[in-house]
Amino acid sequence: MKKSLTFSINKQLDGTLARTGVVKTPHGIIETPAFIVGGTKATVKSLNVEQISELGGQSILVNAYHLMLRPGVGVINTAGGVGKFMNWDRPTFSDSGGFQVFSLGMAYKKGINVTSHSRKGDAAQAVHSKTQLTKITDDGVHFRSELDGSKLFITPEISMEFQHKIAADIHMCFDELTSPLAGPGYIKQAMDRTHSWAERCLSRHNELNDEHLAEGDDLQALYGVVQGAREENLRKESATFLGNRDFDGYGIGGVFEPEEISSTVRWVNEILPIDRPRHLLGMGAQPADLFLGVEYGIDTFDCVAPTRQARNGALFTYDGRINIKNSGYSTDFSPIDSNCDCYTCRNYTRAYVHHLLRSNEILGLTLASIHNERFVVGTVDNIRKSINDGNFFDYKKEFLERYYGPDRAKVFLD
Repeated sequence: MKKSLTFSINKQLDGTLARTGVVKTPHGIIETPAFIVGGTKATVKSLNVEQISELGGQSILVNAYHLMLRPGVGVINTAGGVGKFMNWDRPTFSDSGGFQVFSLGMAYKKGINVTSHSRKGDAAQAVHSKTQLTKITDDGVHFRSELDGSKLFITPEISMEFQHKIAADIHMCFDELTSPLAGPGYIKQAMDRTHSWAERCLSRHNELNDEHLAEGDDLQALYGVVQGAREENLRKESATFLGNRDFDGYGIGGVFEPEEISSTVRWVNEILPIDRPRHLLGMGAQPADLFLGVEYGIDTFDCVAPTRQARNGALFTYDGRINIKNSGYSTDFSPIDSNCDCYTCRNYTRAYVHHLLRSNEILGLTLASIHNERFVVGTVDNIRKSINDGNFFDYKKEFLERYYGPDRAKVFLD
């Protein structure tokens, strides 16, 4: 089948899994490694797309779960796809929403129920359940909306149909995320289910792309999602299984802590096909994550933490993170970071941003978010440049020692 996505490698860093490259999509290219800006509900909180473009964002990731609930995928499809809906003409990703189905499901009331009954039996069981939001079956997932508690059901096929209506350039397979506290037996069961769902996603995705091709519409790409938690044998099994399928690229899910990157991510990326892009799902806002992720073979990251932390007053600087709400910044008339080239640092002071956030002024959220997003996007851009220039390890050492201090940085440099 004709592909909507191509990936080329420009330079491989000797002795590591790091590389630079280019992902080509129907809406433009992404130079990798790259940080993908988190725009969960078809918006990056407090920022417009012109600001995302100015700060260097190459692509935005949206979430199918949230968009399914509001405004509905039909609305987005009628608008011409999520890019047109949000006025973004560059590449887009959509996450399947599997994480939200499971995490929000467990948080809604009392927990989660797993069964392998038939679809008919599961549907009946879901109807009569009053206490649990999420029920996982081999067919799909029954859950209740976080908005109004209404009963919903998603299968891999439905996930693909929703994501194709959203019409991002790159989609993620519907997968099952397990708790970090789950035992090996259940992790194995969930991984096997994720593999079965991945094959169903791929089959339906190809059918939908055939329809797009016949209608002259843009084709869409699909990434398989590797699971297996912290179990080395399961991660390798998952990477082998999915790596042997014809996905356009691969997402790596269920990585919760930075220290997992040098083990879990490495296990996976040593196996996945070298000629496909690799995306680390939902992680990559802290500088150490970015450097380690790239070193162990990650091409793209996404995370909503830069804007979330900004809204709480936690701002990145090259000398470490600061809380701009602290009283000591009330008369500090220097930029947030004198080495930063973002709009906020070029035009405003720490004292002004401090005042805005302490006063709950909306402009404070925007200025803080611009800075944090630019810091993270720019750091990955500089990592990419350091690989191309051949000085990645020097740049990594200089950056992390300045950000964390020499003693703490040793954890990431050894």
